[in-house]
Amino acid sequence: MSHTSPPARAGRPPRPERRALPWGWALVRGDSMRPGLRPGDRLLVSYRRAVRPGRVVVARLADGTLAVKRATERRRTASGAAGWWLLSDDPEVGVDSRHRGPVPEDDVRGVVVARVWPRPRCGRM
Repeated sequence: MSHTSPPARAGRPPRPERRALPWGWALVRGDSMRPGLRPGDRLLVSYRRAVRPGRVVVARLADGTLAVKRATERRRTASGAAGWWLLSDDPEVGVDSRHRGPVPEDDVRGVVVARVWPRPRCGRM
């Protein structure tokens, strides 16, 4: 049995694959991103923004856990695929790339745009 993709609609090119929604929410759990982010902080996440060094991101770690971490630099994974080196803001707490290695680029799900609850504080995001 062969698998074929559905036919394109007449007169229209096929749509590129994309996430259903451009925005989402994340909830901070744990202390690894202190002092900037605390447990219970709610974050607005963009699924379409480009990851840049220094930005806070939501990523799926190798064990399947979704985590809020800071992208520090591009690196290659063990398989040679493009990836990101992700770190906790508090190096004494949490699991990050120092423990698991670079995270594949496809597993970096979104870029944190703002803290929405509790009321945003001034400072680096």
